[in-house]
Amino acid sequence: MNVAVTGAAGQLGRALVSLLGPRAVWSGGREDLDVRDPAAVARVLDRARPDVLINAAAFNDVDGAEADPAPAMAVNAVGAGHLARACRERGTLFVHISSDYVFDGAKREPYREDDCPRPLSAYGVSKLAGCFLVAAAGGPHLIVRTSGVFGAGGNRVKGGSFVERILARARSGQPLRVVNDQMSSPTYAPDLAAAIVTLVDRGARGLLHVTNSGACSPYDLAAAALEIARIHARIEPIRTADLGARARRPTYSVLDNGRAHAAGLAPLRPWRAALAEFLGAG
Repeated sequence: MNVAVTGAAGQLGRALVSLLGPRAVWSGGREDLDVRDPAAVARVLDRARPDVLINAAAFNDVDGAEADPAPAMAVNAVGAGHLARACRERGTLFVHISSDYVFDGAKREPYREDDCPRPLSAYGVSKLAGCFLVAAAGGPHLIVRTSGVFGAGGNRVKGGSFVERILARARSGQPLRVVNDQMSSPTYAPDLAAAIVTLVDRGARGLLHVTNSGACSPYDLAAAALEIARIHARIEPIRTADLGARARRPTYSVLDNGRAHAAGLAPLRPWRAALAEFLGAG
């Protein structure tokens, strides 16, 4: 199985390229492929000729998208559609990564794939639109919804992943104020990468939820990171409303992984065990 990976500079993209090794016949970031350009997409696929294209490219600035939705829609929706159509034309399996932000958090129990999405933000709308365009392209596809991805190579503009930013702020003595009224399942990029490859190898298709086991708030995740890293710092729990963020987030977006398990994927380990490995304590 030969695989091409978009978004290879990000957390998930790096993990995929590392895991795939020589099976990754092409990988690149935004400098290597503008997914908004269908001609560029066609050239890459014709040159690499992969059996599978995994799309880890995304516009992830949630608050930035609220101020200006166009870049998020161009990458997360229109770009995903370009990739899906190009894959259909070449008989290539298209694997697309989606987000728990397509839900509004009102359910208060783990969301299943057939639950009705209701995004609260422009970012969430763009991710949902991408899923619709991928399915509408009509080619073989696998859409993996996940949540709170962390790992090496986080958002460069923000200064790394959420965990990396928390530790950096703690080490520099900056105050830590983290929301404790949102619940999700943090997901370790290498675990997610391995799950995606397993599902592809097992012939999974359609829409699946994949996250590490368990759930917590961003405050819980930050506190666990500080404890595991043995950094003594005061962390203040706050409400989402105290942040004054532009975009609304779902207060509960834990995903039910039952369909992925039925497709042959073993449950991913608890998020805290994955966090310990990420921080070198596993």
